[in-house]
Amino acid sequence: APGVFLLRCASLPSETFSVFNSINLREFRYAQAMIFAIEEINNSNSLLPNVTLGYEIYDSCTSTVGAMRAAMALVNGQDQTAHSGCAGKPVVHAIVGESESSSTIVIARTTGTFHIPIVTNKNEFPTFFRTIPSDYYQSRALAQLVKHFGWTWVGTVRSDNDYGNNGMSVFEEAAQEEGVCIEYSEAILRNYPKQRITKVVEVIKRSTSKVILAFLALRDMEVLLEEILLQNVTGLQWVACDSWITARYLAIPRISAVISSVIGFTIPKSTVPGLSEFLVKVHPSKSPQNALLKEFWEASFACMFSQRNETTDVKLCSGKEKLAELSNEYTDFSELMSSNVYKAVYAVAHALHELLTCKQGKGHTLNESCVDKVNFTTHTGERVYFDLNGDPTARYELVNWQKGEDGEIKFVTIGYYDASLPAGKQFTMNDNNIFWAGDPFTKPKSVCSESCQPGTSQAVIRGKPICCFSCIPCAAGEISNVTATGLIFFHFMETPIVKANNSELSFLLLFSLILCFLCSLTFIGRPSQWSCMLRHTVFGVTFAMCMSCVLAKTIVVVNAFKASVPGSNVLQCSAPLQRLSVLCCTLIQVVICALWVSLAPPVPNRNTAYSTDKVILECDVGSAVGFWAVLGYIGLLSLMCFVLAFLARKLPDNFNEAKFITFSMLIFCAVWITFIPAYVSSPGKFTVAVEIFAILASSCGLLFSIFLPKCYIILFKPEKNTRRF
Repeated sequence: APGVFLLRCASLPSETFSVFNSINLREFRYAQAMIFAIEEINNSNSLLPNVTLGYEIYDSCTSTVGAMRAAMALVNGQDQTAHSGCAGKPVVHAIVGESESSSTIVIARTTGTFHIPIVTNKNEFPTFFRTIPSDYYQSRALAQLVKHFGWTWVGTVRSDNDYGNNGMSVFEEAAQEEGVCIEYSEAILRNYPKQRITKVVEVIKRSTSKVILAFLALRDMEVLLEEILLQNVTGLQWVACDSWITARYLAIPRISAVISSVIGFTIPKSTVPGLSEFLVKVHPSKSPQNALLKEFWEASFACMFSQRNETTDVKLCSGKEKLAELSNEYTDFSELMSSNVYKAVYAVAHALHELLTCKQGKGHTLNESCVDKVNFTTHTGERVYFDLNGDPTARYELVNWQKGEDGEIKFVTIGYYDASLPAGKQFTMNDNNIFWAGDPFTKPKSVCSESCQPGTSQAVIRGKPICCFSCIPCAAGEISNVTATGLIFFHFMETPIVKANNSELSFLLLFSLILCFLCSLTFIGRPSQWSCMLRHTVFGVTFAMCMSCVLAKTIVVVNAFKASVPGSNVLQCSAPLQRLSVLCCTLIQVVICALWVSLAPPVPNRNTAYSTDKVILECDVGSAVGFWAVLGYIGLLSLMCFVLAFLARKLPDNFNEAKFITFSMLIFCAVWITFIPAYVSSPGKFTVAVEIFAILASSCGLLFSIFLPKCYIILFKPEKNTRRF
């Protein structure tokens, strides 16, 4: 045929692994998918008309050395295991690489000098393209997955090659960002001595983590599983990479005895029309010179075409055996990688078609030049293209091994991941549909240290990761040994003590106190234009809101008592009026802060007056009038609260909180009265420390004085939480 082109494929079809198969049926199916695509293209009238694609298949024997030997044979035109639809030896134009990254990278290094495209770091290999996403995205997705399930203590095993080492390096970096700690990180390779594999499994067996990430090539996973079976390591939640998560021959009862309910990412499902029919029609009689096809047939049907050894008691192959009746890796049409081989061949064909049909100045682009990028749509409507790095869009399905009622393991899709979406929206997951290791309905827990109980704090253990800590009792006054006040009030919202003290104002006061505590964080860090304005205005507004809530609560107490006196005409303080009073009092402070910031805002300043050998970075308040106006308004509100609460402190009421407000205002006023001289006289950086102390001390005084007595009654004296008491 005119214009014959040669397409060659380095594959892994003849690996021998005694436990599973004598031939790698999975990789053999990939090779057949390539042949199917080539024949489909050759029969097409629209794609590469009058051009016939040929091919040769090389066996790398699952080793990088074998891959390099195959690559050199491609460059030099030497024959190894060949099946070609072409006469003569045209120059090789493209290579469809192995399913393993490590071997494909070796091929790229070998053939890159000759600028032969490899379809499987674009900067290092300018002619390297992938039909599956880069493992960079998968590794980061795995780290996010582990964090999503709350597993902060995991073990990892990787293939000791480019695939495993690079993938695990990205995972470890992403895991650190997510706050996930790695207990151990082991590396294996299929041809390592058995003693080395045994030591790795012993490490896994001794570990305390309940989750293990296996970033392994399929053949390395097989070797590890054999040792896992021998040592009977069970009870671990396995997280898989895409190389072995959908390997059907691993999902068998023998293997599921040690690993079950595996979870991991795989390439989205994509059906190739006609491929399954083509695969079952493969027969040695159609290619008599193809020794590999004979080997495949013998391994599939446990027969031999000729008696090679007189002592061997093996039946002879009749040739009438039917592949459609088999159930193995080759006939597992649910496996997803075959479609990517199919897309790789079509990518080459479309690139060749563009080169042959496009003429410069009559191209398809706006400037009528010939495109140098592949962008096409498959028969199933799937768009295939490569980005600047030679990668497709990173999309994955999240798969879970689940045992059905018939005992068979099924690969169930439980979620999706799309790296092209914004952060926080990349995961779509159904957590309720997951089967877990051990108890299928209970998510495993994998942490180095349990969370500390209230009243204790975390202490770092020297030489251990940050996820490992001990819990030590807090010093007196450092932290409350009871739950957060807001949760207590919410849970006991319908009790008399909460209702009597106006639950709405109580929750609003708690919210404003949270803001008061948080506003101290704005004083930390190097001063900037924004931080200087923010720290003072946020402080002023939050404390004004806090005092407004306390003032409203005090007025409620006074009005409630006077309204209950016979003949009193005092207007009841309704809920809308309370909200309005809090809003108005807070808005006055907002106006003061707005005027301050607009007229003479606080600005960062380099203070050299305090010390001749040091420059102190601080915030100059800008307008002193504005600063003292903010403080003065807070002082006015607190003084009003104190006076009203003091007058109402002895009113006869079961849940009269006026005396608690009085005490809290005493603490609040005492702190801020002492703050003024301390602030004025504090030099340099100590000014900030004094202000932070005043904020935290006054906030704690309000919180404990007003809410601690109520929490005490709710939690420890429930018999007093009645209207009759």
